[in-house]
Amino acid sequence: MILWLWLCCGFSTSLGQPDSELMARYLEEELLADYSIVEQVARRVPRQAKFLQRLETRPRMSEFTVKATIISRYAFTTVSCTMVNSGSEAREGVFEMQIPAAAFISNFTMSIGNKTYYGEVTGKDKRNSSDDKARHKNPPGPTDGRENGYETFKASVFIPRKMQARFLLHYEELLQRRLGKYEYTVSIRPQQLVGRLRVEVNILENSGIVSLEVPPLRNSKNKGNGKAEGDVSPPPSTVVGHTKSLAKVTFSPSVVEQTRIARNGILGDFIVRYDVNRELSIGDVQILNGYFVHYFAPTDLPPLPKNVVFVLDSSASMVGTKLKQTKEALFTILQDLRPEDHFNIIGFSNRIKVWQQDRLVPVTPNNIRDAKKYIHNMSPTGGTDINGALQTGAKLLNDYIAQSDIDARSVSLIIFLTDGRPTVGETQSSKILSNTKDAIHDKFCLFTIGIGNDVDHKLLERMALENCGMTRHFQEDEDAASHLKGFYDEIGTPLLSDIRVDYPEDNVEQVTQNFFPNYFNGSEIIIAGKLVNRTSDSLHVEVTASNSKKYILLKTDVAIDLLSRNDIRGIPGLEDGKGDKNYIERAWSYLTIKELLNSRLKSDDNREKDRLMEKAKSMALAYNFVTPFTVLKMSEAGLHSEPLQEGLTSPSTDGIGEKLQSLQGHKAPPGIRGQQERQRIKVSKTSADGDPHFVIDFPNKFSVCFNIDGEPGDILRLVSDHQESGVTVNGQLIGAPAPPNGHKKHRTYFSTITILSNKPERSYLEITPKRIILDDGERLLLSCDRSAVVRSSSLEVSISANSNVTVTIRDTISFVILIHHYKKPAPHQRNHLGFYISNSKGLSSDSHGLLGQFLNHEVKLLQGSLNTSHQQVGQNQTEALKPNPTSTLKVKDRLVPVVWKQRRIYNGQQEVDCWFAKNNADKLIDGSYKDYLASHPFDTGTSFGKINSL
Repeated sequence: MILWLWLCCGFSTSLGQPDSELMARYLEEELLADYSIVEQVARRVPRQAKFLQRLETRPRMSEFTVKATIISRYAFTTVSCTMVNSGSEAREGVFEMQIPAAAFISNFTMSIGNKTYYGEVTGKDKRNSSDDKARHKNPPGPTDGRENGYETFKASVFIPRKMQARFLLHYEELLQRRLGKYEYTVSIRPQQLVGRLRVEVNILENSGIVSLEVPPLRNSKNKGNGKAEGDVSPPPSTVVGHTKSLAKVTFSPSVVEQTRIARNGILGDFIVRYDVNRELSIGDVQILNGYFVHYFAPTDLPPLPKNVVFVLDSSASMVGTKLKQTKEALFTILQDLRPEDHFNIIGFSNRIKVWQQDRLVPVTPNNIRDAKKYIHNMSPTGGTDINGALQTGAKLLNDYIAQSDIDARSVSLIIFLTDGRPTVGETQSSKILSNTKDAIHDKFCLFTIGIGNDVDHKLLERMALENCGMTRHFQEDEDAASHLKGFYDEIGTPLLSDIRVDYPEDNVEQVTQNFFPNYFNGSEIIIAGKLVNRTSDSLHVEVTASNSKKYILLKTDVAIDLLSRNDIRGIPGLEDGKGDKNYIERAWSYLTIKELLNSRLKSDDNREKDRLMEKAKSMALAYNFVTPFTVLKMSEAGLHSEPLQEGLTSPSTDGIGEKLQSLQGHKAPPGIRGQQERQRIKVSKTSADGDPHFVIDFPNKFSVCFNIDGEPGDILRLVSDHQESGVTVNGQLIGAPAPPNGHKKHRTYFSTITILSNKPERSYLEITPKRIILDDGERLLLSCDRSAVVRSSSLEVSISANSNVTVTIRDTISFVILIHHYKKPAPHQRNHLGFYISNSKGLSSDSHGLLGQFLNHEVKLLQGSLNTSHQQVGQNQTEALKPNPTSTLKVKDRLVPVVWKQRRIYNGQQEVDCWFAKNNADKLIDGSYKDYLASHPFDTGTSFGKINSL
């Protein structure tokens, strides 16, 4: 026996890597030439490789392939594994596969020799479900062992000698957007060299694929890290190709390449990350065959201030690496807090220690320094008083929120970290849950983090679920510092609060959760539902985000006839039949089941729990999902069944939204729906539009018009009342060639309108034909091709998609900006804006500017008055008009010669009769037009030669 061990050790030590490489080359060049088992066994094998094979008693894995198809964030995966028993007796073959814990298994098939076994999803008997594992030694299905968001699927069979077994596993998931990217991960852990190893990932995103990347393989030690230290290149043999909306990634290392990655077989995760094109609007709404899914992830929003309390376990079990890594992560997190944030720290064991008593402190260099000192001095000791720590943190945050000087826009949250179970104080989970919920009382969210194998996962999960938070679990041997920092990055930048997504009640049904307390930067909100009226041409969608200071309303109508866009059949790379089913319908069913499971987890009523269980079970059976209430049972298909085909029972797409845990227990803010509809604002004829043509309307009297022949790049001051009402409007000109045979050398149009206000607080709007920037201390970007409403205490911006923008200031000043778009512009045409004054009551008598100076000053017509002042705008007045062709206006003490003209405004839809002042409004306006040139768009100068800036 001693000699045999010596031979084994000596062989391993002396030959080492060269023998693995030799065997790898042999397998690659010889063994893989033919997949016939008999020929494989009969071939002559080099002596050293033969010796290695004799040492191996388990079946060899000859093939391991993964094919994934991702359609609109939804991924379904097929894993195929072939094992060969080349021995002289039957051997046990074990197929193990780590799959995301959020995924649903939808099918499993085994082929052993000439027998095929198919999986059937059936309902789990409530009375006997707990005894399933006792009755079945090795049932195929997910095991209890979770590893940072993953479960292990395991199936074992005895493979007869000289035969092979093939396993086919299907599972589905909806990719979660974290830190601005979707991440698809497939576990490659054969733990031996594989003759044929291949991973293929196909992606279809109609919105367009951006930021596609494939990082190095991730092993268990750096799991969650995102990339290997010092190496960002894809794994060897990876091929990446993509167009605007399609991508294909393959990974197919040869046996030799596998040995270079890991001598005994690859052990790691193959990762594909990407994002999609998006805009600040209603989001991406997809409709197919009576179902819809709505992805909402706005960008370019200002972060909201946050009030955060860190509750950290410092019990004796945290000794060593766990507490050290926690401190390292907190040092980095504290450094990332923003100046407008407030925070505090609580350390707990059997004693509870609060860093700053009875308050949250602002983020200042001194406070950050002192907080780091406090964390550095934390030492592990004593037991774990989870209930007491959460009660203390909740009271601290509640008292702070109750203060009158708290920022009304801020988002409050508790981040709770522990590595154990409650051992001190209240130890019953049910009591801790009820105490925590009562203390928080829906006023803020609780986010929980568990480290190691001793934590109560269900307690942490339910605490987060019941209090609009999320939970994460990390293994003890993993890099906890990077995990903690990564989790904080996910929730550290709140952008919106109280988000509600509404659809017409008579058009949709069975809509998944549509209210979200918070939206964090880099995440995504997902809603799905069924259409009631399939004959309708469109689906109306409204998204409202509100708080006490401002709310945003986005509106649009989505065309329902989108088969050509969302039907994926026939697309290259999806030829395996997976596009034949309605992936949007499966996304809806998946989200619905997840919500039912979460609702059951939260419920304390046994009848309600049973009702939710039966409903979830029924839907899981209808869509062939393995859930906690369904089980996968195997049945033999026959002795001479057809060979397994990967597309034989392939599932379609489906998924889970990242924010599911934030969806429960909240109602829409009151009063929002009633505020959404407003009366249409009446638009006057006083305007600057076109080339630009100016019109001043004197009600019940007459209209005056003039042109300004400016230069491209000029910024004209249209309204200037900065000293009194605080309002200034500037318009910047863009140039275009003059029409053929015209008298002008060039044309000019307004390309940008800037509206500035400094009362009651400073803000500005910058409007172009494509987008609007609103900055009132927070920068907000809106698209002109989507209807939206943004309202604060003193300002409202209402966008009618591709038509106009209405700006209302303090309900007494209103401007309407028309958006002029040309589908096929002529050389002398440019997309431009028109500016109209709708309500000038709030402007003072001292207002000035090219338009503003006429709003409160009388202009007299001395000759040739038009007797048409009482007629309706837009009527045919040609017969009634018989004016003198020339006349004179008296403006202050100036006499201005004018001629009678007709002009069209409102995109040419209405005709205006006016007296026209020539020569750039010479004598009509104070000074010359050059006196109205602003130095920059934010110039608020109120008199000639005087320049101010907002």
